[in-house]
Amino acid sequence: MRITMIIPPAFSSGRPADQRTSGLGTTGDAYLADGLPGRLGALADVEVQDIQAAVADAPSEPIPRLEVLSAAVSGAVAGAIRSDTAPMVTGGSCVSLPGVLGGMRQGYGPEARIGLVWFDAHGDFNTPTTSLTQMLGGMPVAVSAGLCYPTWRVASGLDAPIPTDRIIMVDVRNLDPAERTLVEATDIRVVDVPDRTAATSPFAEAVAALAAEVDHLYLHIDADVLDARYQPNHPTVEPDGPSLEDVNAAMDLVLATGKVRAFGVVSVNAEGPDGPTSLASGMAMIESAVGTWSRREPVAAG
Repeated sequence: MRITMIIPPAFSSGRPADQRTSGLGTTGDAYLADGLPGRLGALADVEVQDIQAAVADAPSEPIPRLEVLSAAVSGAVAGAIRSDTAPMVTGGSCVSLPGVLGGMRQGYGPEARIGLVWFDAHGDFNTPTTSLTQMLGGMPVAVSAGLCYPTWRVASGLDAPIPTDRIIMVDVRNLDPAERTLVEATDIRVVDVPDRTAATSPFAEAVAALAAEVDHLYLHIDADVLDARYQPNHPTVEPDGPSLEDVNAAMDLVLATGKVRAFGVVSVNAEGPDGPTSLASGMAMIESAVGTWSRREPVAAG
């Protein structure tokens, strides 16, 4: 299997920051320093594409800046697909989502049916009307579904929104009240991470149903889906989450559909005293997923 490891900048709050030296922005460098491409070498041929410089001269205003970031992510994902490699986003934050989906749309063509399996402690389905914080990092799924900030979505290469019946949210144990109401008004399927010992689960049923309805899936993991002990310094860490083993097993179920064309693990904070713990669990999810994913062949671009 050939993988393009895409390293985007971190831009979770919508406020300009030094992406190389603060928080989530150093994770891609930490993966490289820890030898992640080499560790995956037995499973895949990994090419690294660091696109952090793509926003170096971007506007300081949040939405125009996100448009530049999203266009860069979209271009990297579409380019990987067109070169018959599988795009893997490692680093940055959830604001990369529209760019990944847009890159898949550009790579596979406008008729391709694209679905999203979203692992996160949060729905990121807020809009400016529902959000309690106005944090743009809490809106990328809503943007991708066409509920707000259309210029951000279009700049991502996602000309048409992702239908909500092609979205599964996994865990989302902390939703804002109005955000929950909004999710429940759509066709999004919300399921928990299953106990890996369970023979059947709503999760497995939802994944199988979605895989039957789409051509391609993006499997997105925000590291805060894990219990806080695995991501103690995550910017939006949440308690009472699933174990690393259960999340890895759930990812395997998604990957086993053979429909996953892009994969991402984002929002890992490699800095500070707890940085090694967070980095290790991020690496563990990536290595586990690539082990399963590598047994699937990439699908040619449209």
